[in-house]
Amino acid sequence: MREPHNLARGEVLLGIDGRGRRLCVTLGVLAELEAAFDVGALSELAERLAQLTASDLIVVIAALTAGGGEPMSSAEIAAARIDPKAAAAAVGEAFRIAFADEA
Repeated sequence: MREPHNLARGEVLLGIDGRGRRLCVTLGVLAELEAAFDVGALSELAERLAQLTASDLIVVIAALTAGGGEPMSSAEIAAARIDPKAAAAAVGEAFRIAFADEA
């Protein structure tokens, strides 16, 4: 995928319907996911994200597309062509980048 993205900002690309979409963890994304998964702390969210179901992955990708500036609804994500393995890897990479310790 050659679509522009800003790795320094924490953007990761995921192929959705044959097009690279930017995923990015933002404070708004974290708040949205806390509410969606009914958790009260980032540590609880991390535990919840460690055991995602397919429907959870759809919710997370929808939130991350908004963080990346190209929002898609959960319904749009559910109907899209997305490789599940690539989706899980991209979501993991987005969170890894967001919470990486900088030297």
